[in-house]
Amino acid sequence: MLAKVQSVGVLGIDAYPVEVEVYVASASMPKMTLVGLPDASVKESADRVKAALKNSGFPFPVRAVTVNLAPADRRKEGPAFELPIAIGLLAAMDVFQLSVSGRYAVVGELALDGRVRKVNGCLSMALKCRQDGLDGMIVPMDNASEAGVVTGLDVIPVNHLIEAVQFLSGSRAIKGVRLDIDDLFQQAGVYSIDFADVRGQEHAKRALEVAAAGAHNILMIGPPGSGKSMLARRLCTILPSLVFEESLETTRIYSVSGLLNGGQPLLAVRPFRAPHHTASDAGLIGGGTNPKPGEVSLAHHGVLFLDELPEFNRSALEALRQPLEDGQVTITRASTTVSYPCEFMLAAAMNPCPCGNLTNPKRECRCTPRQIQNYRSRISGPLLDRIDIHVDVPPVEYQALASGRYGEPSQVIRQRVEVARERQLDRFQGERFFANSRMEIRYVRKHCALDGDGQMLLRQAMDSLGLSARAYNKILKVARTIADLDNCDHVKPHHLSEAINYRSLDIALE
Repeated sequence: MLAKVQSVGVLGIDAYPVEVEVYVASASMPKMTLVGLPDASVKESADRVKAALKNSGFPFPVRAVTVNLAPADRRKEGPAFELPIAIGLLAAMDVFQLSVSGRYAVVGELALDGRVRKVNGCLSMALKCRQDGLDGMIVPMDNASEAGVVTGLDVIPVNHLIEAVQFLSGSRAIKGVRLDIDDLFQQAGVYSIDFADVRGQEHAKRALEVAAAGAHNILMIGPPGSGKSMLARRLCTILPSLVFEESLETTRIYSVSGLLNGGQPLLAVRPFRAPHHTASDAGLIGGGTNPKPGEVSLAHHGVLFLDELPEFNRSALEALRQPLEDGQVTITRASTTVSYPCEFMLAAAMNPCPCGNLTNPKRECRCTPRQIQNYRSRISGPLLDRIDIHVDVPPVEYQALASGRYGEPSQVIRQRVEVARERQLDRFQGERFFANSRMEIRYVRKHCALDGDGQMLLRQAMDSLGLSARAYNKILKVARTIADLDNCDHVKPHHLSEAINYRSLDIALE
């Protein structure tokens, strides 16, 4: 007999429908064959399905069984097809009759005793089921809250194979999962850290506010212990609040990576990723035999923090250039090509010299000029081209640390950032970018026009400070953001002056 069960597969972060066809021959030697481009983990499903059926009290056919995963020209990965294969086998053997009304997709990994285990990518699967007009989806209990954020889809959670059979046969009613998105964001959309925790460093905090307001990449330069990491970790707290569409896209990446906790169905705060400087190219950008998202994609709609920037592998840093430019990373393998989104802000930190004491007034630097130049040259010009703001982070004085006065809380700074972002959204309405940092040259000329005083100031800065040509457009973009924070329609000389001060590394390298 032949039975068909609807399921869903995942490629990248996108899901696609898979029809599980199970055919049990009337008379032949017992053997189970899986076809339809299954990978190793799918081929192993045969033994797990057999054990799960027997340990759940169901028969297993002593005949030839053929399982086809259609479409047959797309590679199938992961154990998510085990539950639909088991359901298809039972239906093909006429163990039960499908009597539930509506079309339901089935996903889940099977334990040997018949329990249904969590699978990756369930959120993308649920979105695809709704898009294809299915009525519902049978998912593992651990995936129920994740799939439950998709409205208009009946999400049925099961703990065991028997429960799935009982529901599909109509002998058991299982209530679908529904989540209150607003309540979820209200409870989970709170950061555990705050800018008010940072003592001193007002100049660096201002630079981070400007970076957040214009989505500018930022590089902090200072000696060890000056607070660079502490500042970077709080950058997410002053970015505009995560909206549902952004949360959904970021959560899909975490879902396919298997990084969603059971009690975290949806990311409600912007992600912060801080890979170690020993991270490989694949770890940073993504890759592997079966391509998986890297740190740049896990930081989507959030912040990627690279501490000790010159210590990262040169090839890994150079691989960052394309994701920073395009907002997505494409991984090509012989059998497939996968694209992952990666719209993130880059925050980086480095010492001013190999020993770290060049800008520390209380410690002596013993590095030679050549050693300093070699250290800084580990960061290539093309990568620096994509970093708009360079800011010095000096050591914190004792008076600032001992002071009982706290700085501005993140919520207050975030309100100013959101107002500046709204101005940019209005300015770039209908364009394919949303922030000042993404402006192309023709937009810089249009929206960053200078008056006579401003042109004179920038000319003097270029000549006297030895600023590079690449710094010119960066200064104008940052000045435009500072003007937005100041609620000004035009870039004024004092906005330009502040922006020039955020090119400290350019000044030092000339």
